[in-house]
Amino acid sequence: MADATTAPTEIRRAQISDAAEMARLAEQLGYPMTVAEMKERLTVLLPSERHCIAVVASGERLLGRVHVEHRSSIEAGDRAEIMGLVVDSSARRRGVGRDLVEYAESWARSRGLAALTVRSNAARELSHPFYAALGYSRDKTQHVYSKAL
Repeated sequence: MADATTAPTEIRRAQISDAAEMARLAEQLGYPMTVAEMKERLTVLLPSERHCIAVVASGERLLGRVHVEHRSSIEAGDRAEIMGLVVDSSARRRGVGRDLVEYAESWARSRGLAALTVRSNAARELSHPFYAALGYSRDKTQHVYSKAL
């Protein structure tokens, strides 16, 4: 396994072969899942032109990932939304998150989208100043309701 502190890094599109590392990162974000579940989700999302999933790789290890989606709604029209961003606990505060957000912004611009939004759980207090430092403004606070079907 590459040493995350010395191995060169690259930002690239995610691949099915990244499933184990992406499942590890998902657990750090608070969404535990099996490698099989991650493979199943990647199998659906990776071929979709409306989704972009990018990773920061350091050898075989992933230091972070971002999932951005081209979203459409009556109220807001077309925009990009960051659906998930996670940086490995060993790589935080080293620019990995910033690089992934810049990648998401570039992808959105390449699609002609004029805005990128991100929702951040109120409990993720460290992420709020991170997004503000990147030029994002808080537009609203909302409640999210779910019902199992």
